[in-house]
Amino acid sequence: MTVKLDTEGIRCIGIFEQSTGAGVMDCLVDTEANKVIMVVKKGDMGLAIGKNGVNINKVKKLLNKEIEVVEHSPDAREFIENLLRPAYVKSVELLNRNDKLCAYVEVLTKHKGIAIGRDGERIKKVKMLVKRNQGIDNVIIK
Repeated sequence: MTVKLDTEGIRCIGIFEQSTGAGVMDCLVDTEANKVIMVVKKGDMGLAIGKNGVNINKVKKLLNKEIEVVEHSPDAREFIENLLRPAYVKSVELLNRNDKLCAYVEVLTKHKGIAIGRDGERIKKVKMLVKRNQGIDNVIIK
């Protein structure tokens, strides 16, 4: 799947990779929330964060934005689980409905609020990243 980045995203990726040594697969810049979401290569999560959070804190200062790091996975189910953490995902079912690929995600009842996020922010982020990286059109929490 090809991901298109804007100039701000490319700038953030350059700073992040140079500062942490972790490879970045995708980047979302949320200017409203002053936040950057980095999707790092599988296995690079430790590099991205660094010992005691040194690397991630350095990038936060350089970009002057909050940073969220998510580990990429070629498996759509695992990628969705990574995006929804710390919510516990019971199951992920991929179904083709009306020529659109949908992911039905079952989470613990007490974790539904975590999975959806305040004002639906988290689920919007999940839908956007899953569409860009996995080609899944919709994510539904049940």
